[in-house]
Amino acid sequence: MGAGWSSDEERQPLLGPGLGPGPGAARRSREAAAAAAVALPAAGPGPGRVYGRRWLVLLLFSLLAFAQGLVWNTWGPIQNSARQAYGFSSWDIALLVLWGPIGFLPCFAFMWLLDKRGLRVTVLLTSFLMVLGTGLRCIPISDLMLKRRLIHGGQMLNGLAGPTVMNAAPFLSTTWFSADERATATAIASMLSYLGGACAFLVGPLVVPAPNGTSPLLTAENSRAHIKDRIETVLYAEFGVVCLIFSATLAYFPPRPPLPPSVAAASQRLSYRRSFCRLLSNLRFLMIALAYAIPLGVFAGWSGVLDLILTPVHVSQVDAGWIGFWSIVGGCVVGIAMARFADFIRGMLKLILLLLFSGATLSSTWFTLTCLNSITHLPLTTVTLYASCILLGVFLNSSVPIFFELFVETVYPVPEGITCGVVTFLSNMFMGVLLFFLTFYHTELSWFNWCLPGSCLLSLLLILCFRESYDRLYLDVVVSV
Repeated sequence: MGAGWSSDEERQPLLGPGLGPGPGAARRSREAAAAAAVALPAAGPGPGRVYGRRWLVLLLFSLLAFAQGLVWNTWGPIQNSARQAYGFSSWDIALLVLWGPIGFLPCFAFMWLLDKRGLRVTVLLTSFLMVLGTGLRCIPISDLMLKRRLIHGGQMLNGLAGPTVMNAAPFLSTTWFSADERATATAIASMLSYLGGACAFLVGPLVVPAPNGTSPLLTAENSRAHIKDRIETVLYAEFGVVCLIFSATLAYFPPRPPLPPSVAAASQRLSYRRSFCRLLSNLRFLMIALAYAIPLGVFAGWSGVLDLILTPVHVSQVDAGWIGFWSIVGGCVVGIAMARFADFIRGMLKLILLLLFSGATLSSTWFTLTCLNSITHLPLTTVTLYASCILLGVFLNSSVPIFFELFVETVYPVPEGITCGVVTFLSNMFMGVLLFFLTFYHTELSWFNWCLPGSCLLSLLLILCFRESYDRLYLDVVVSV
């Protein structure tokens, strides 16, 4: 970042090897600020200008993230209907969700592309993959075996778009937004992907009838055809939305503004290789990365099969959809509010995370014990299930943008895309492992529920032991003054 705003001599790393955050974090932050002040261009306007078009760029990226989350979670909320319409097995349903974390295997290639070629090229490639993926699912073929393969191929291509929509939010916010808007922009860009997944909980069950919800006058074959027609309506609609977003980004999505909005945006970052060395040798980063990856990976896998988890407690597909919808929507709203609060009250990211994960641990424990009402004798009602699931989603989902900002502050000047790419890769690997085990133990899911409070408690302890630093924020505040 900043390659177009300074010369080769000026684009030098702000921190040398071995000067990562540690006991002398404040001293090193002052040294970084001084180095950045020297590295700024000697002529021309200094950094600190923002442009109104930044909100359009944020909107286009957020819509792309929304569509990717919507397409990824198409099948989980309507899995019972998909089984009847296309003959999906339990393995097929799990694999359709699993294509999301599998898509993160080439994550490092997308991080390299983002670091070397910038936002526009990366976003266009991502949206094109989504067009291909959603288009494959819409090819009209009567052969169910071939149709299932096309659907799996489409989900795989959509999964390949995941690294960009999940990792590029902090990169976009640093490139286009000032220091007092960065957390808010990161929250909006990262939360819209979760909101897309939430809308799948709403759209799928409302448009596609459950197998036992079709008219009793219909024969089994007509019922299957009716469900299949409704599913294809959803697939065509998602394909149309993705095509519109691709056309909009192709028409207008600039790689960066004419002038940087902050000192951090104009400063050179570490190289691709040195960034990985810095990340893997920074114990504080590894600690907070695990605090993010484990609970968020578990929760993402749990949300993807929420309908299957709630079936043993006699919750319908529609009710499971509403529970998933409101849990994620609540997390998006609270996450953006928390990020806005963090922009106003700086240096409070660790405290915010401690509060969020304390609530997540309590609410996940409440949900797990409620599902074991035959032992705990806790009331198992729609109200308790709604309340515990929604609170869990609020606390966990709202922590995502706060984590992203803390990652970038902890390892600055490592590029934002590389930093967030590593942690989201870890999170999706945890999610993938859980879903893989789920394919073999799908008849007994009580162990999956216990993973939630366990992972939240572990994350809470890691955050409590974490020592925070704000090198990037210190740089912007001191040098801009």
